[in-house]
Amino acid sequence: MSEQFKGIAAMVLACTIWGLSALYYREIGHIPPLEVLSHRTLWSLVFLLALLAYSKRLGEVMQVLVQKRALLIVAIAALMISINWFAYILSVQIGRLVESSLGYYIFPLVAVALGYLFLGERLNRLQWVAVAMAFTAVVLLTVGLGVAPWISLILAITMGLYGLSKKSLGCGPVVSVMCEVILLAPLALLWLYGVHTLGWQGLVGRDGGFFGQGWDTVLLMLAGPLTAGPLVLMSYAMKRLALGTVGLVQYLNPTLQFGVSVLIFMEPFTQWHFIAFAIIWTALVLYSYQSIRQP
Repeated sequence: MSEQFKGIAAMVLACTIWGLSALYYREIGHIPPLEVLSHRTLWSLVFLLALLAYSKRLGEVMQVLVQKRALLIVAIAALMISINWFAYILSVQIGRLVESSLGYYIFPLVAVALGYLFLGERLNRLQWVAVAMAFTAVVLLTVGLGVAPWISLILAITMGLYGLSKKSLGCGPVVSVMCEVILLAPLALLWLYGVHTLGWQGLVGRDGGFFGQGWDTVLLMLAGPLTAGPLVLMSYAMKRLALGTVGLVQYLNPTLQFGVSVLIFMEPFTQWHFIAFAIIWTALVLYSYQSIRQP
């Protein structure tokens, strides 16, 4: 088995886990999203701590956290990814996974635009066309539905800003995410303590239980490996594949999300959704074609 094949297999597995994770979050849909987010943060910390301790890489985490500039970047990244995680969990719970998949389709084009605005990256004609098409799709969907696809926009923009903030970090994705969840863990613990000890459950209207009950406990603990496991696979793949290949395989994630939303969750898919998705898919074809052409 070639190293390239191993990398593609790892990336496909990572994107499959991400793409089908909505089935998991629907199973714990009775637990408020902020509680799910808190558990996702804490169990990711536990999983990554064990993984990095086993691989003797905890020193890399400390090297990042003791640098003031790196710590600030990690804090910004942590804020962006926590908003992103919350929006995704919420989209599953309120039946808006179609919007979630649209957001992750838009994300690469948002990333291109952010690179132009903040990093001075030059865009060629096809890339400008792709970005303009993404903007047009969002406008048409907003006009057609009478409301902006806020979940799509939040997911795409926070992922774009997340990637932008991490460009200046020299560590890999597993170490950087470990740093992020270290910063988020106190907030997660505070929220869970407040909800289940101080009576904050009135703020969310329902109570999922600090560690859940029975099967919920097992499912909440799975949030850690389901979050961090694909990151490990992606890190493995990125060492063996060209970035263009990684980017193309990543489209499997929103494609599976889209399939789950329409075929399993039976979410409405209007003619306006069809038009918007058709434009986005065309834009991604142009963007991917240009990425492959570039040396």
